[in-house]
Amino acid sequence: MFPAVEPVVENMGNVNVNSYSNKSSDFLSNSCNIFDGKWVVGENYPLYNASQCPFAERGFNCLANGRRDKGYLNWRWSPKNCDIPRFDVNLIREMLRGKRVVFVGDSLGRTQWESMICMLMTGLDPKSVYEINGNQITKQIRYLGVRFRSFNFTVEFYRSVFLVQPGPVPRRAPKRVKSVLKLDQLDDISKEWIDSDILIFNSGHWWTTTKLFDMGCYFQIGGRMKLGMSINNAYKTALVTWRSWAENAINSKRTRVFFRTFESTHWRSGARQNCKVTKQPLSKVRGRQKNSISDAIIGTVRNISIPVTLLHVTPMSAFRSDAHVGTWSDNPSVPDCSHWCLPGVPDMWNELLFSFLHSN
Repeated sequence: MFPAVEPVVENMGNVNVNSYSNKSSDFLSNSCNIFDGKWVVGENYPLYNASQCPFAERGFNCLANGRRDKGYLNWRWSPKNCDIPRFDVNLIREMLRGKRVVFVGDSLGRTQWESMICMLMTGLDPKSVYEINGNQITKQIRYLGVRFRSFNFTVEFYRSVFLVQPGPVPRRAPKRVKSVLKLDQLDDISKEWIDSDILIFNSGHWWTTTKLFDMGCYFQIGGRMKLGMSINNAYKTALVTWRSWAENAINSKRTRVFFRTFESTHWRSGARQNCKVTKQPLSKVRGRQKNSISDAIIGTVRNISIPVTLLHVTPMSAFRSDAHVGTWSDNPSVPDCSHWCLPGVPDMWNELLFSFLHSN
């Protein structure tokens, strides 16, 4: 059993979650923030076997890739002042009958998508759950959709790592510019997200110097290059574009919108090659419960005019240095302290998401 995130004035993990959603939740009181709690050893965990789920990528199946300790599989999140409803796969599948669940984001969003499918497949004939176009899961594919035939619902993933539209090099741009992000235009596949019933966004891991400036990618607004714009300001600008799109395009009477905050990574001293996966969760998070990306998301959700529920997973994920892929991936020569093993932490994100859906 590990301690809860200690109250920090700047840390939004200790602010009532209902502050970020116009949706009231029957099981949540005003004193309850399901993101403020602790990890405890739970019965009936893990919820599935990744080796028996065809939609769990081999790269995230740590046990199949040689991880021997299994303690990381048995933790569940316990909020401080309320209880999360126990995961009831039959109830959730009935709740999703005839609906369309859409994830939009990067590979961390894809991991959560895979997790949800594996959770929902429990006890079903594998042949009744299939990718709509017969596609295999790959890192670059832009769309994946899995149908649960017996319940007539789909769980889909759209790869949009920045949420805004990439573009070619403008005329007369400096030689160092190889591509741009059009911060005032949402990704052109956004039209595919609109007619969904449950819509979950994430973005953040690609908003780095390595993924942008080092690759020659800079920012553009209204046809003008913004070579001096910082990544943090560019991200905030992109979120304003997302907010405007959501306010104008989403029918909030049909679509329940979620935005997941940045998941804590556990690279040591910021070195991308220095990754040590622990055998137990951390007892102290040392500032990892706060993140500028998450703060930007929180500010955007706070000011949006339609109902959006914040999945503020930053504080809870900060403890889980034990649950990363590490070297137990399909490419063990490249350590990974960003992505998560499956089963693992993304399952708990989905349990929280289901809790919000169940309460309404």
